[in-house]
Amino acid sequence: QKIQFKKRASRAIREIRKFAAKAMTTKDVRIDTKLNKFVWSNGVRNVPTRVRIRLSRKRNEDEEAKEKMFTLVQHVPVESFKNLQTETVKDE
Repeated sequence: QKIQFKKRASRAIREIRKFAAKAMTTKDVRIDTKLNKFVWSNGVRNVPTRVRIRLSRKRNEDEEAKEKMFTLVQHVPVESFKNLQTETVKDE
């Protein structure tokens, strides 16, 4: 689990991508700019310990895309991480 300082934030983004791809079974994962800003907010070395995210599977609009669906990962600001549960929302 060791990671050198200069790669911590980029590694965190990569891990978020990996988690989202596994959870939503899409290869195409897009990370919202606000989430990226939050991860990088303390610099490259001091990555926030936890982050609450919202994953949404969306349909790819452009026809040439390899994948039919993509995952959008958004940041959900929370006061504390105590007693949070996973919330599944079905739409359509």
